[in-house]
Amino acid sequence: MRLIPALDLRDGRCVRLLKGDFSQETRYPVDPLELAERYRELGADWLHVVDLDGAASGRPMNLAVVRELARIEGLRIQLGGGIRDRATLEQALEVADRIVIGSLAISDAAQVASWLDSFTPERITLGFDVRLGADAIPYVTTHGWTEATTTTLDAAVARYSSFGLRHVLCTDVDRDGALAGPNFELYRSCVKRWPELALQASGGVRDSGDLETLAETGVAAAISGKALLEDRMSDREIRRFLPNA
Repeated sequence: MRLIPALDLRDGRCVRLLKGDFSQETRYPVDPLELAERYRELGADWLHVVDLDGAASGRPMNLAVVRELARIEGLRIQLGGGIRDRATLEQALEVADRIVIGSLAISDAAQVASWLDSFTPERITLGFDVRLGADAIPYVTTHGWTEATTTTLDAAVARYSSFGLRHVLCTDVDRDGALAGPNFELYRSCVKRWPELALQASGGVRDSGDLETLAETGVAAAISGKALLEDRMSDREIRRFLPNA
């Protein structure tokens, strides 16, 4: 399993939100470029970047910063936030290696399926943010986690089964930024259900013990932001999950 450090950008600064709530923001006094370079020095080969301003506005807003991050040798960028149409997708793909498509994957599956065909599945990650219902079934949320849907995670993935879908980022939104531990059972069931997918688990990572347990579930990657920013893991522990350490 690969650890992919996360970097959330708002007004060009590193921040973290609690459960996606813009009113519960923590700002970190670190330069995004310096942070990305540190992750690269530790051995990271991918960086997960979320353009929070883009997610709020519906178009990428921090591409200048992302462009600088992309210049770090050996570090590839997975970028999400603000991709609403083909024009913004092409704009983002000029500076990032892989783009995360979230809400649009639910609201306009036909368009997103065409992107998988046009730009290849290696350049597109579908991001499904879920909350568990009273029936314990994961349902997808959209629009920055503010809108619940009746679409199950299973149904969301099934829409793309014939289009070569490869990369899926699944976030349990009630765990994100809360340092409450990942939903291991959710990811374990996802790997069992879709062994052909390169699943990225996001939300709740507290320490290296959580990464070890995630690795045991069979996920391809784990996304971690807050735990890394708050030094909850030593460099030695982090390197165990970085391919170039």
